[in-house]
Amino acid sequence: MSRADVNIVELDVRPHLSKKLEPFQLIMDTVKGLQPEDVFVLHAPFKPTPLLGILKLKGYSNSSERMSADHWVTTFVHKKNKKSAIALSAQQLESDKPTLDILLESDEEACQGRPEGVTSALEVDEQPKAASITLDNRGLEPPQPMMRTLAALERCKPGDVILIHNDRVPVFLIEELNNLGCLYTVEDQADGTAKVRIEKG
Repeated sequence: MSRADVNIVELDVRPHLSKKLEPFQLIMDTVKGLQPEDVFVLHAPFKPTPLLGILKLKGYSNSSERMSADHWVTTFVHKKNKKSAIALSAQQLESDKPTLDILLESDEEACQGRPEGVTSALEVDEQPKAASITLDNRGLEPPQPMMRTLAALERCKPGDVILIHNDRVPVFLIEELNNLGCLYTVEDQADGTAKVRIEKG
């Protein structure tokens, strides 16, 4: 896919992450300003697995390439951009392992994370729902709490419940939950941390 043939919009979030800043809103603002014919290239220190699922729901296919130990380049192409989408598909076929396979494996690993426990939803709200996942995200640096939660949410079915415990109220996560149509409740804790109960819509 030649750069001369497409309009490329690049974003490097490595400087933000190095300062322990949450880049999710910056990424989503950039995506919001994209035209269907644009190609979005994201530079990050790791493969942004949960983001791949979110943008897939918005109509973007993707291809990720590891440039170095702390540099991943992920290319996003909208399904309406047929020319670039075909080129991206060809690029995936040429790789040793299809990106889709890597995405599925990474999603599963990210979903499993380090769950503190799995409880029946009946214990949570006495409603006949699927099992809930409890994630303790305290002590994790941004954007890991948000990415870990979204990865778990992506693997869940509608009606499933996730309980998370964060160092603070996850403002950017809450905004994304609103966009995804998920129900949630936030409980501020006496020590300044926050517990959030999320029900997938």
